[in-house]
Amino acid sequence: MSCLKKETNCYIYTRIATQLQADGYSLDAQRDRLLREAGNRGMTVAAEFSDVGSSGKDTAGRPQFTEMLDHIQNGNPDGISCVLVTKLSRFGRNTADVLNNLQIMQDHGVNLLAVEDGIDTAGAEGKLMIVLSAAVAEIERGNVPA
Repeated sequence: MSCLKKETNCYIYTRIATQLQADGYSLDAQRDRLLREAGNRGMTVAAEFSDVGSSGKDTAGRPQFTEMLDHIQNGNPDGISCVLVTKLSRFGRNTADVLNNLQIMQDHGVNLLAVEDGIDTAGAEGKLMIVLSAAVAEIERGNVPA
């Protein structure tokens, strides 16, 4: 199911690694953007997950991300079909890790919507864009705080 369809249950995920990122892109700003997007799409937010002070280089040290994946893998009790993030870099900044976690989600019928990147992994175009964007996010990790 596409994240673009209405009447979808979703999770929202936010992450910030450093205070430097907070300027204009705080957890609250991410959350507000995602709640607006979900509302505009007629989605129901079943749960919110947020990691503070966590790098996007891998899932280690991201307890909320790990909990979100556990929910998805262990029966998807909230019946979600989509995870919303503001940008793919909030989901992860390591190409292999992003693709592995995305595969876990998709194996359980859950797609990813990176709102500001315009990526919905439900379609072929979104799957191509996720690979390219994940590689860019990984390169950026070396240039800016994760």
